Amino acid sequence: MTSSNKDVIAVLNELIEFSKDGEKGFNASADDVKNPQLKSYFVQRAGECSMAASALQQQVRALGGDPESSSSVSGDLHRGWVNLKSMLTGKDEEAVLNEVERGEDHALKAYKDALEKLTKLNSLPSSQVYSLVEGQYHGVQRNHDQVKVLRNAARARA
Repeated sequence: MTSSNKDVIAVLNELIEFSKDGEKGFNASADDVKNPQLKSYFVQRAGECSMAASALQQQVRALGGDPESSSSVSGDLHRGWVNLKSMLTGKDEEAVLNEVERGEDHALKAYKDALEKLTKLNSLPSSQVYSLVEGQYHGVQRNHDQVKVLRNAARARA
């Protein structure tokens, strides 16, 4: 395996951790809300995060690497904080959506950083790896925007 492949694999493995974090975070958020539409949205997003992680893992294998299979320590700590905060705030929709948006902020930053790293590693925008990461980045951006709309709606109802 080339040094370049090792560097690309490291970038992809970081994104796998973020995707696993997102999956766990959305599942936990689904458990924390009573609104069936919001619960359904969170479950759907968890599934999309799982599929994103699987696509990244497949790409790591194609590059000859060993894909990450777990979430990050920082993600686990954040979920613990969210659970504590949710218990204290009564798990109201706005509080849960605020935390979900914060998680999506971190995911957006991770994907932006990954695209920058891939560019520095000469992974061209036309490459399969770059295209995969860029497509997932746009998905995270759409989800972030949707969560913001949902949060603003919950805030207006409160």
